[in-house]
Amino acid sequence: MIESYINHISYYLPEKILTNEDLATEFPEWSVEKIAKKIGINERHIAGEDETSLDMGVKAANQLFEEYGVQADSIDYLLFCTQSPDYFLPTSACIIQDKLGLRKSCGALDFNLGCSGFIYGLSLAKGLVASGIAKKVLLVCGETYSKFLNKSDKGNRTIFGDAASATLISSESIGLSAKIGQFDLGTDGSGAENLIVKAGGMRQPELLNEEIKDDYGNTSSDADLFMNGPEIFNFTSLNVPKLVENNIQKNELDMDDIQHFVFHQANAYMLNHLRKKIKVEKDRFPVRMDFCGNTVSSTIQIALRTLQDENSIKSGEKILLAGFGVGYSWGAVTIELK
Repeated sequence: MIESYINHISYYLPEKILTNEDLATEFPEWSVEKIAKKIGINERHIAGEDETSLDMGVKAANQLFEEYGVQADSIDYLLFCTQSPDYFLPTSACIIQDKLGLRKSCGALDFNLGCSGFIYGLSLAKGLVASGIAKKVLLVCGETYSKFLNKSDKGNRTIFGDAASATLISSESIGLSAKIGQFDLGTDGSGAENLIVKAGGMRQPELLNEEIKDDYGNTSSDADLFMNGPEIFNFTSLNVPKLVENNIQKNELDMDDIQHFVFHQANAYMLNHLRKKIKVEKDRFPVRMDFCGNTVSSTIQIALRTLQDENSIKSGEKILLAGFGVGYSWGAVTIELK
């Protein structure tokens, strides 16, 4: 079987920054210290009014090309993960292919996933490489959840930031040289309405209900992102520890064989809870989201690239990656740095 490796990761953050001080000014009942302590975020980047996930994805990909000397015409397949596409059709990946100057013989497709999107994207990329369909796969993730957030939704506005990332996966052991191991993936659509934007699609094209306020004082309408925080917390608490256990077993490893557990950077409170449930020490459970917030499908990549820049990960180490959220959808994979 042809092995596959994560070679390079780059990311893009929009210029506009929303700080905790800005939020505390809008919502006086929230203090800067309270936000930072509970959420673990100091600032988040917000896409410009005319800036889309597609735009940011192009910038992240070009950043990767420039940083690592990757030639655009060497890419065999483009995967684009987003839940905020420019259009219903055509697919954003086709437009990105043109903007990046990729070959016309390059495959390109979108897939719609949120916080588990990177893990699913890696599984698709590994399959493309292993089957010989592609030698080099460019996985781009881009999200602008800020455009789904009601301005009076103080809870979600403290959490989410916009970003895009680009990851190169190939059969070559170069760059980061992270060999992609075995996956565990899961789905439970019964939880769909606990994290949803109801209006805008074919099921409900138009806004049907006025704004409502929940028990925590957060305001939203059917056109805004709705998140049932307690149900999402229960979902992750129930499924993620089993996900970690299963993936370690599938890769024929023990907990002690994993040097780092890099989870989707949801928020500090949830991550700390999950860390305790799987009984992992803080120094093996990096959290890198204070400067960008929860960027949905790009959080793991941003954390990995940050750890790489810090020289906090090194050759020979094994890292378990886990994503989970909207869908419900979850996935994990263990990678090994060569």
